[in-house]
Amino acid sequence: MANEQKTVTASAPKATEQTAPKQQAKSSGGRFLFELFCAAIFLGMIGLVTYNAFLRYAFRSSFPPSEEWARFLFIYVTFFGAIEAFYHRKHIIVDLVIDHLHGMSRKVVDVVAILISMATMGLLLLGGISYVQQTMDTYSVSTNINMAFINCTLPICAAAALVIFVRDLRNVLRTPAALTNPKKSKEERIQEFLKGEEL
Repeated sequence: MANEQKTVTASAPKATEQTAPKQQAKSSGGRFLFELFCAAIFLGMIGLVTYNAFLRYAFRSSFPPSEEWARFLFIYVTFFGAIEAFYHRKHIIVDLVIDHLHGMSRKVVDVVAILISMATMGLLLLGGISYVQQTMDTYSVSTNINMAFINCTLPICAAAALVIFVRDLRNVLRTPAALTNPKKSKEERIQEFLKGEEL
């Protein structure tokens, strides 16, 4: 019996070690494709703006469809870039107060902030869906594109942000209060900052 228990406990970590890299590979592959998609949109927008600038400089005229496409791609970059910022938690944040909170007080503030963010994204999702429905019969002037395909980026961004906030809320609730933003010395903060700069 003792040998069987040892083999079971020994095989359990191996199974988790084998499944963890697979999950990381799937998430990293999807993240790479999404980042590639955002980069392609951004480069396309830069190319169209450069093309229009060249036409204005060389021929004193512009190509209206390219201007419209550049504006549409800018909208895509804005909302899909916001999804990327939410995923990596690189969005604008005012941490002047929360950096001085530790333990349970920091955990409570994090939970309240996430719940407020989820409520805001819920309003954006409902408003975005309503706006898309209102513009389903509207087409752009130069490219004749249905504006619903452009305006759908708002509810998509809100829905993705909701999923990310649910993940963050789950992680915050699972984290013990003692491990929520523990107090660190100046040397430890400097080391963490330097590691972040290296990454």
